[in-house]
Amino acid sequence: MKYSKRPERRLSLWLAALFVAVSSLLPAHAAVQPLDHIVAIVNDEVITYQELARRYQEVAQSLSRQNTALPPRDVLEKQLLERMITELALQQHARSTGIRIDPIQIERALQRIAAQNKLDMAGLAAALEKEGQSLEGMRKTLRNEFLIARARERDVDNRISVSDAEIEGYLQTQVQQGVETEYNFAHILITVPENASPEQIQARRARAEDVLAQLAAGADFAQLSASHSDAPNAMQGGAFGWRASGKMPALFAEALKPLQPGQAAPLLRSSNGFHILKLNDKRGLDATLSVTQTHARHILIKTNELTSEADARNRLLQLKERIDNGVKFDELARLHSEDASASKGGDLGWINPGDTVPDFEKAMDALQPDQVSAPIQSPFGWHLIQVLERRNQDVTQERQKLLARQAIRERKAEEAFQDWVRQIRDSAYVELRSID
Repeated sequence: MKYSKRPERRLSLWLAALFVAVSSLLPAHAAVQPLDHIVAIVNDEVITYQELARRYQEVAQSLSRQNTALPPRDVLEKQLLERMITELALQQHARSTGIRIDPIQIERALQRIAAQNKLDMAGLAAALEKEGQSLEGMRKTLRNEFLIARARERDVDNRISVSDAEIEGYLQTQVQQGVETEYNFAHILITVPENASPEQIQARRARAEDVLAQLAAGADFAQLSASHSDAPNAMQGGAFGWRASGKMPALFAEALKPLQPGQAAPLLRSSNGFHILKLNDKRGLDATLSVTQTHARHILIKTNELTSEADARNRLLQLKERIDNGVKFDELARLHSEDASASKGGDLGWINPGDTVPDFEKAMDALQPDQVSAPIQSPFGWHLIQVLERRNQDVTQERQKLLARQAIRERKAEEAFQDWVRQIRDSAYVELRSID
């Protein structure tokens, strides 16, 4: 751990300590709840026990809904605190490197969450209150998630490249192996710090071996994940769901290959730490060689602080009325669309299933050739869509290359993301305090 001598850090920590000290002098009747205290210091910010307690309650409710037995409270609190430290370090990194989140983006995300649950904003607030949460708390959570996602996109995802040689090698391997296998598995990660000492590595190995022994003795994998895993999906039972062998680290694919459903792989070691894998199920993947492609064009109106959702929709209704009265779609697209395709009259070319976001694809698939949709909403804004024609197309080679590129990219991105998280966590100044 690194010690920062910046005076502002020392001042902020001194003020936080003073707040706790002064609070302890208040008369007993002045406090409705037990006094809060600092449980960890991460660079220039603190994590308090009340924040940890709120996170504990959220996770406890989630595990209960999944019918997963709760680990002992002290074990789960320790896991959650380490997770909160890592998250805070990532958020600090994002903010310190210039990433800012537009409040409008957060409000749109809240509206989508409400719509997905068939609620308005008042209904969402009421539902959150029943869970012991609030809209403001949800805003903070979304802001922090967006910060980390934007930092990952900039520092990790955008730096991943896939060469034509890698794609050819991947496809040759698939031919040699026959039909690709897809695995449904769960994962526990025990991280090892960068530049760890032999003693630290041995301690982490012993911890991982103990978890593997408990699993072999019949312990619940989801509970072990919540108690011990350092992976981002620890509180979801470590579940990865279905993953094609080409879309996971080669280390995982080789370990899962000989397993039968229900079995766990021997302990695995990577640069990130120690891994425990349990196979839930597996199946073969039959490649789709022929798909129905749609040739479509659209007009996009984006929403922002100057253009509301209602304004965007009304503008498109007016444009659709003009199209229905004989004005050419492509002419209006060139004049009004806010998409890069505007210069081409809104033409999107031939679209494969899955190439667009679900809301757009669903509306497009419901149209007949030459038909124009009503205004439809997607995460990008509001659209008018016109289908020009459809065809069944053999996309064997191009689709296989696209899937190969996606598989290689996903695998590289996941490995790079874990390295990135570990490096930021290891470079942070962290001071742990007593949880009790």
